[in-house]
Amino acid sequence: MRRADRLFQIVQILRNRRLVTAKALAERLEVSERTIYRDIQVLSLSGIPVEGEAGVGYALRHSLDVPPLMFSAAELEALVVGARMVKTWAGTELGRSAQSVLDKVTAVVPTELRDRLERSKLFALRFSPREDLDVTMDICRNALDAKRVLHLDYRRGDGEFSQRRIRPLGLYFWGNVWTLVGWCELRDDFRNFRLDRIERALVLDEAFSEDAGQTLQDFIRSMHCQPQ
Repeated sequence: MRRADRLFQIVQILRNRRLVTAKALAERLEVSERTIYRDIQVLSLSGIPVEGEAGVGYALRHSLDVPPLMFSAAELEALVVGARMVKTWAGTELGRSAQSVLDKVTAVVPTELRDRLERSKLFALRFSPREDLDVTMDICRNALDAKRVLHLDYRRGDGEFSQRRIRPLGLYFWGNVWTLVGWCELRDDFRNFRLDRIERALVLDEAFSEDAGQTLQDFIRSMHCQPQ
């Protein structure tokens, strides 16, 4: 994370809470407490009204002048439940980004809507968290964004193992599992892979282009053409 982005995140976090320790900020932003102390000093010197001290905690002395976001209560609840689902099911990187979105929204909405947001009783739970699955999700999403070929070690539901070179095209969430759709170079056709059955995913240093007949739109059209 760039320093400018980290400073912005610190301001958003401080706006949402009365007092936050350097330790809590360091854990949240994945940096050292010494880095937080330096960042707080930079913010103070730049005119941000931060008050507090090391070992006690920090807070903003008064609200910053930011134009309010106009959300209805239902819109806010949609944001909350959406962010909670992303935090639970969409991997580590997107999970952190979802929390960042909530911090930014919470910081600028009126007090009565902020209270409604914090009281939301809509949750997204996963009773058997798997760190390896979160890592696989992050790897597949990064390969999608970069249009890089993926090497997969994959085990089907019947136990059969295979290795594939995949041109990743999209990720789909089915309520309890994610699937990766891609062009399989072994089968020379579209294939779907459940993320929880991927034993290893490796992004290769090999870019690909979406050739005619091998794009995500082609896959979707082929699904629509299949008999119901």
